[in-house]
Amino acid sequence: MAALSSSLLLLFAAHFLTTSFSLELNFYRNSCPRAELIVKEVVQKHCQKDPSVPAGLIRLHFHDCFIKGCDASVLVDSTDYNIAEKEAPPNLTLRAFDVIDDIKAEVEKECSGVVSCADILALAARDGVALSGGEAYPLPTGRRDGTVSLMEDAHFPGPSFSVQAALSAFQTINLDLVDLTTLLGAHSIGLCHCGFFIDRLYNFHGSGLADPHIDPGLLDTLRHKCPFEVVEIKNVSKDPKVFMNQAAAASSSPFTLNTSFYRGLLDYWAVLRLDQNLAFTDFTSRLAASYVDDPKLFLAQFSKSMIKLGSVGVLTGRDGEIRSNCRSINDGI
Repeated sequence: MAALSSSLLLLFAAHFLTTSFSLELNFYRNSCPRAELIVKEVVQKHCQKDPSVPAGLIRLHFHDCFIKGCDASVLVDSTDYNIAEKEAPPNLTLRAFDVIDDIKAEVEKECSGVVSCADILALAARDGVALSGGEAYPLPTGRRDGTVSLMEDAHFPGPSFSVQAALSAFQTINLDLVDLTTLLGAHSIGLCHCGFFIDRLYNFHGSGLADPHIDPGLLDTLRHKCPFEVVEIKNVSKDPKVFMNQAAAASSSPFTLNTSFYRGLLDYWAVLRLDQNLAFTDFTSRLAASYVDDPKLFLAQFSKSMIKLGSVGVLTGRDGEIRSNCRSINDGI
């Protein structure tokens, strides 16, 4: 009986630790009541100056969560002793770090050492979604910041992946095909360097020809914007950029999160090969079509998938730390 009681106590303790240190809504309601409002105000200020900020925040959050979970490791700068995640080739085009810096500075003035960089990034991405036309979803908080950021850990599904290869990568962080198809919808508001799709324009699969699954009109447009001789894949500062959602590029609202991206890929107007590949599998093409038919369905699922993404591999309780500066581990690396 004593052994059984001890076992029950251990199980209870394990359950208590798991549940008490999980994410929760309004985590900072007592420790920093204005935290979420401060995040929103700073994001709004940046969006007023640059409407592309929400896309940058969403991508920054995704790249953070995909490697070791949502622990703000992507924000860490390299040191003389460590090359951090942000130096990995897929991360060299990330932006909006300044937005996170500004939020952290304002939050620290309000309540020093309380709000994690991981929560700031997740909340900023959430507010970016709402400010670009998406739904304002309730986001559980309580994340803590990681203490490891290594360039060699940064591996992501690439822009030329097949749907199955991308799904396999997503499944490693417990996201499914609905999440994959839906989160790619963020490309409705994103910008992309020509180097990510130049092969589709001039030498698809080494054929010396363009990708046959690209609309001729789009091909002409992209070749004009991305002349082969000026694309510098290894120099992102010089590599030209285009809207990933060419279907809305000429509209009055190219930075609005909507379903025009899905209409575009169904019409062979997707810029990235992975995006276009969504039109070639039964499930993803049907889901894309359903989003076109019911835009509210897309916005609702986008919020659900973002919440799911933001819960990947989080550190809570006594794990990790609360960084005083989002760009550096408290004790250095």
